[in-house]
Amino acid sequence: MRALARKFGTPLYVYQLNQIRRAAELLLQSIPEEAVLFYSLKANPHPHLVAELASFGLRSEISSLGELNAVLRAGLSSAGCLYTGPGKSPHEIRTALAAGVRLFSVESPTEYERLAEAAAESAADVRYLVRINAPQAGGGTSGLRMTGTASQFGIDLESALASPHLFQARGRLTPIGLHLYPATNIADPNVLAREFDMSIATAAQVLSRTGLQASLVDVGGGFAAPYAKPGALLDYRQLRAKLSTSLDTHLPGWRQARPQVAFESGRYLTAHSGTLITTVLDVKQSQGKTFVVLDTGTHTLGGMSGLGRIMAPGAQPSAQESSATGRDLQFSLVGPLCTPLDVLSRSASLPEPRVGDVLTIPNVGAYGLTASLLGFLSHPVAAEAVVDGEAVRTVRRLILQETEIEGDRHE
Repeated sequence: MRALARKFGTPLYVYQLNQIRRAAELLLQSIPEEAVLFYSLKANPHPHLVAELASFGLRSEISSLGELNAVLRAGLSSAGCLYTGPGKSPHEIRTALAAGVRLFSVESPTEYERLAEAAAESAADVRYLVRINAPQAGGGTSGLRMTGTASQFGIDLESALASPHLFQARGRLTPIGLHLYPATNIADPNVLAREFDMSIATAAQVLSRTGLQASLVDVGGGFAAPYAKPGALLDYRQLRAKLSTSLDTHLPGWRQARPQVAFESGRYLTAHSGTLITTVLDVKQSQGKTFVVLDTGTHTLGGMSGLGRIMAPGAQPSAQESSATGRDLQFSLVGPLCTPLDVLSRSASLPEPRVGDVLTIPNVGAYGLTASLLGFLSHPVAAEAVVDGEAVRTVRRLILQETEIEGDRHE
């Protein structure tokens, strides 16, 4: 880490491929062997990470044309992608179809119509999953609920059942199954098992009541990982037996891929791989508090702090190269942006820092750089290094650039 910081400067993200491999192996051992696993690029769209996970047989779940481009840059086929997310524009759908994507989630009746029209215009045979806003399992907490409440994601269960046309082919558009995703970042395996069981039971109910002969049911994810604080990769391997029992009960043909069952993960697969290296730019006092100003702020990490992603007390970076000595003290860790909201931690505990010290922030391989406020104040974007053991595979820097646009591409 010290050598990388000296060579490439800070702030610098470092992604370790050995940790990506370990996470993939653990997660594949946590879901039934017959199931398919999608990697959700929203966690980290770096093409080298996408390619590494694909080597384990993972398919790509994407939600933008930028993520589709990352899949293609990773050398993968667009035909293996599942394109999800609310609010897909006509331009977005047409562009994805032109690039070879053939499987989408349908999140609303409007999207059903939009996808049918695009399939006809493109003369492409398109398949889709109806995304269902399933009921909550209850009895636990998660980082963020996706469905089971009023939500922009999916179609409410009763609304979907009252709209039989959503489960019927139209022209070159064909339904092949269902998509469900209850919640994210569920650390308790028992709570996660209950969420999956509810999703699987809901899928069986929908298939029974609509008569849809599904070939694929994606029941989502929810696998947790620590964020910007020390912590080990969680072990979910006890889930495999519980998931198999639930599937045997509700979807008895699943072992013969009738339907094939899929799971998703982004956070779990990449979080533990990432470390952010940052340098102390200033240490200053203000009204009895000590502020440690870093070259890392919400433009580099924690742009989603409004969702509770601010580092909690005790979730401090560790000293990587420091002249500090003595006992730990409490500091506010802030970035260089011109806003009082540029705070990484309001009460971090670490040895007294000095200007020039280099600190590391662990477990930021997911929802790190690309989940941040990259354009705010127009600082250079942090560099990203991918390492495999001692070998540096690649170092890159994303660049925001100006491009002239002709016409309305969002009609």
